Amino acid sequence: MKLNELRPAEGSTRESFRVGRGAGSGNGKTAGKGHKGQNARSGGGVRPGFEGGQLPLYRKLPKRGFHNKFATVYATINVGALEHKFQDGETVNLETLLAKKIIRKSYDGLKVLGDGELTKKLTVQAAVFSAAAKEKITAVGGQAEEV
Repeated sequence: MKLNELRPAEGSTRESFRVGRGAGSGNGKTAGKGHKGQNARSGGGVRPGFEGGQLPLYRKLPKRGFHNKFATVYATINVGALEHKFQDGETVNLETLLAKKIIRKSYDGLKVLGDGELTKKLTVQAAVFSAAAKEKITAVGGQAEEV
């Protein structure tokens, strides 16, 4: 098979319906938009949630919850993920995790959690460790360094 022979599966695609083109389609002239009015115009219609000027539902409902914009957000990783990505004796920190694309953003630091098993002796440098993570890292002879 060649690139020029690739086709969608039979019946998976359909020709786009061209409105405003007479010829017995029933969607010529006004193209199914009726006569005049806001919805017949180009770019016409109202935004989602608009109720014709009546106070919309999303404004009637009470606000819920609280978002603390000063909260510390950590990039998190489990010790089980370190097992497969690092060799025995390596150092694990934010930079190495970003370089290996294990985490995508550094946020306010790294937090190591204790899910999974660890058999390799690693030096892990992070801002915060859960008690289980620290225990698993030190149990196999590794080091948990708070940075």
